[in-house]
Amino acid sequence: MKLVLDREQRDEDVTIGSLSLNGAFECYVLEDPVRPDGVKIYGETAIPAGRYAVDITFSPRFKVQMPLLLNVDGYLGVRIHPGNTADDTEGCLLVGMDRKLKSIGRSRLAYNALFEKLDAAKKRGERIDLEILP
Repeated sequence: MKLVLDREQRDEDVTIGSLSLNGAFECYVLEDPVRPDGVKIYGETAIPAGRYAVDITFSPRFKVQMPLLLNVDGYLGVRIHPGNTADDTEGCLLVGMDRKLKSIGRSRLAYNALFEKLDAAKKRGERIDLEILP
């Protein structure tokens, strides 16, 4: 299964893009701001563009199984989870059905639909990859 995140809006306080799954639009993604190479503010910086394997593991913070991005250089515990604004993330990817100026909406709906697809792929033994476009 292939996920592609196209970062379309890069502001000083938020990054918003579109996530596709196997070539079809799935939902919107909200992240912290993208910063220049080499600049990282803990809990306030989007992860670098690149390719990441995704696994579903138990989240000690959320106490449920959730998607986890693997081998994100300089980051630990980068998850895909519900949330609506940059205040709801510390480097993770938030998903939503609606795109607003500085936020996303209907996040739980988007997350539940995406998680169901990712979990089914994992149970079938499929590899899940995420490409974040530069």
